[in-house]
Amino acid sequence: MGKMSQRKGAEGEKELAQILQEKGYSVKRGGSLNYGAFPDVMGLPNIHIEVKRREKLNLLSAIQQAQTDAARFHDGQPAVFHRRNREPWLVTMTLEEWLTLYRKAAGNNDG
Repeated sequence: MGKMSQRKGAEGEKELAQILQEKGYSVKRGGSLNYGAFPDVMGLPNIHIEVKRREKLNLLSAIQQAQTDAARFHDGQPAVFHRRNREPWLVTMTLEEWLTLYRKAAGNNDG
């Protein structure tokens, strides 16, 4: 990964962590330069956050990375938080993972 890509990734992690903190969530940045030792952003209950700040994103690859890392860190449902320049943040996850979260939020765990 080039230095420009690393810098953009780090800026994306900082930006997302700040937004979540402003919304009242106690999250912190894991750091894009930690070579996978920590999740990108940590502390959002039941969610593994994979941050992508790219103009062109292979969503399938990003989801697969989030799933692999979520299984490794045991920190929740994998979700990719992503955005392009001058665009809003988006969150992508599989339907099954979304349904799991929705069932918990709705109080319906029988599924």
